[in-house]
Order: sequence, then C-alpha cells, then structure tokens
Amino acid sequence: MAVATVDEANKACVDACAECQQACEACAYTCCVNDAAMAECARLCLDCAAICALCVTLLSRGSRWADRVCQLCAEICEACAAECERFDAAACQTCAQACRRCAEQCRAMASA
Repeated sequence: MAVATVDEANKACVDACAECQQACEACAYTCCVNDAAMAECARLCLDCAAICALCVTLLSRGSRWADRVCQLCAEICEACAAECERFDAAACQTCAQACRRCAEQCRAMASA
C-alpha cells in the first residue's frame, strides 16, 4: 500500500492543525464537559477540533479549498484560544497555545 505524503509547503500547517485538534479534544474531554461554567469552552473546543481535522484532510490531499478552510480555521482557533485562556486548567492553557499556533499557520497557509 502506498503512503501519501503531505506536500512540504503544507506540512507545518498540517502538523499545527493535528496538534490543535488533539489539544481541543483533550480540553473538551478532561475539563470542560463536566462544568456548566465551561460549556462554551467545550463547544468551541469541539468545533475547533472538527475544523482542524478538516484542514488536515484537505491539506493532505492538496485540495483547492484548503486555503479557504484554513482561513475559517484560523478564526475558530482564535475564538477557542480566547475562551480557553479564561480558565486556569492546564488542559485549557495547552489548548489555547495550540490554537494560537494553529491560527498562525492557517493564516500563513491561507495567504500563500
């Protein structure tokens, strides 16, 4: 079975999106789901994880729509980071940092 490789120009963005997806899933699961005060954080984390997964898929196959989705991903990542930064939980802080890195990479990809 042949293994598809990610275009080198897309690799940094794919890696940032994958890291962000994992951090968002962990944040939503470990600290947000069981606390009503953090419900919006959980929702944003799950939305962010979903759009990051889509970016990984589209970038990995070189889709012509990747740049547009990356722009939207950057916006969602920024919103998620801002929400996560409101909380002291380690998972939230890790998620916020991953979201900021992902937003930066997605913006660069979208403008390339």
